[in-house]
Amino acid sequence: MKRTASAIWNGTIKEGKGAISTQSTVLNNTQYSFNSRFADGIGTNPEELMAAAHAGCFTMKLTVDLEAAGFKAETLETTAAITLDNGVITRSDLVTKAKVPGISNEKFQEVAAGAKANCPVSKAYNLEITLQAELVG
Repeated sequence: MKRTASAIWNGTIKEGKGAISTQSTVLNNTQYSFNSRFADGIGTNPEELMAAAHAGCFTMKLTVDLEAAGFKAETLETTAAITLDNGVITRSDLVTKAKVPGISNEKFQEVAAGAKANCPVSKAYNLEITLQAELVG
């Protein structure tokens, strides 16, 4: 399986602008710029897209791993925060809240840690990954 995305950029780094598109067209000439990356400009940026990929992948992997352990999640909600520090992407901080009937916190933490270590995006990222996992409800 391969998935594709494309980017185009016009102009200088600070005054220029670009657009990102994905194969699925979920992003279709979505704007990005210096301001959307380093300030409060309108549009997306690479770090936001990395965070979305990590949150989505981890949550799917956690679902699979919970099912393999005999549990069915009612709700899993994950956020990911990507840190860009001095021009280097250094970490991804995952925070997940889960409603999983019948699971102990100890077992949930074990399964969540495994999902963090083994989701394909975690494996692809060469950076520090943290996880705060909480059972709710």
